[in-house]
Amino acid sequence: MSQYVGFYFNHIKEIIEKVQKTQMEKISEAADTMAEAIEQGNSIFVFGASHAGILAEELTYRTGGLALVNPIFNSAIMLNTRPIVMTSAMERLDGYGKIILEGTPIKKGDVLLIHSVSGRNSIAVEMALEARKKGIKVIALTNLNYSRNVSPRHGSGKKLYEAADIVIDNNGDFEDSCVELEGLDQRVAPTSTVIGALIVNSIIIHVVEKLMHKGITPPVFHSANVDGGDEFNNKIFEQYKERIFYMG
Repeated sequence: MSQYVGFYFNHIKEIIEKVQKTQMEKISEAADTMAEAIEQGNSIFVFGASHAGILAEELTYRTGGLALVNPIFNSAIMLNTRPIVMTSAMERLDGYGKIILEGTPIKKGDVLLIHSVSGRNSIAVEMALEARKKGIKVIALTNLNYSRNVSPRHGSGKKLYEAADIVIDNNGDFEDSCVELEGLDQRVAPTSTVIGALIVNSIIIHVVEKLMHKGITPPVFHSANVDGGDEFNNKIFEQYKERIFYMG
């Protein structure tokens, strides 16, 4: 194995250990908030711009996933837009986060998970601020080390961790990439996606566990690629059609 690949493996393990030691209370708090919302008949939403949006995809319509998690996708900030640099321009634009939120069927009592690694761009900050005005609980997944060492881009002067109700730190490196190769100035290999996926799936595990303790059977997807999977999932879609917004 390359020494650099070996470093990456070990570094990811170190970050996982840091998350486990420092963030489990926040992960549990986030899960409590989501479980309570679900118990009260409300919905969960998740948002991220550009690569941060990969976690919204991670939580949406997949085996072992909670059906009540609704992704907020917007074509201007997804990686299939061209030119791709438009995603950077749009996530820095004041006003755009509010527009996206207003076009989402999110309401008071719902929960919004926002993923932004730097936490500095307008779209995430504005969405958090506007959501809280509407009585929506906001959970931020971010990199506090990164965020505290960059300037804010939103007109409020806030960064995401300053605009949310619950903040989970991914314990990543500044700028996210982490592997230093000899002779190359720029570090290689980000950590936020693999660690972020671990964190959000840990939240979902907690949510499912907490609902089960309350006597509520959570709607969790089977794989669509096993016999009977489609039929099982279709029953979920029918039962929860008033709280699932990604089928239309």
